[in-house]
Amino acid sequence: MAQHDYSEHQQRIITKYYNQLDTIMLQKLQELVGELYLADTDAKRNRLWQRVQKAMVNLKVPDDIAAHILAKKDVEALAKNLEDWLKHAQGTTDKRR
Repeated sequence: MAQHDYSEHQQRIITKYYNQLDTIMLQKLQELVGELYLADTDAKRNRLWQRVQKAMVNLKVPDDIAAHILAKKDVEALAKNLEDWLKHAQGTTDKRR
């Protein structure tokens, strides 16, 4: 792997990005839920579900939950789980303050 020399400023940006990765992935999933509701072709829905899968992997969603959501490809089930994940994330954010 290549060694990179980042400035202090760049290092802070990179660190903040990875510290906020869960929030970023939750926001991405919110956007994907909306896009899935509006998708008009099966091909587009399949591409969106692939992106959902990647986002859930980044969020470290338990395999059984992710597999269940992806097997059903039920947008409402994804939205309901996402709501719970957002509440959990909000709870952890509130505790840090």
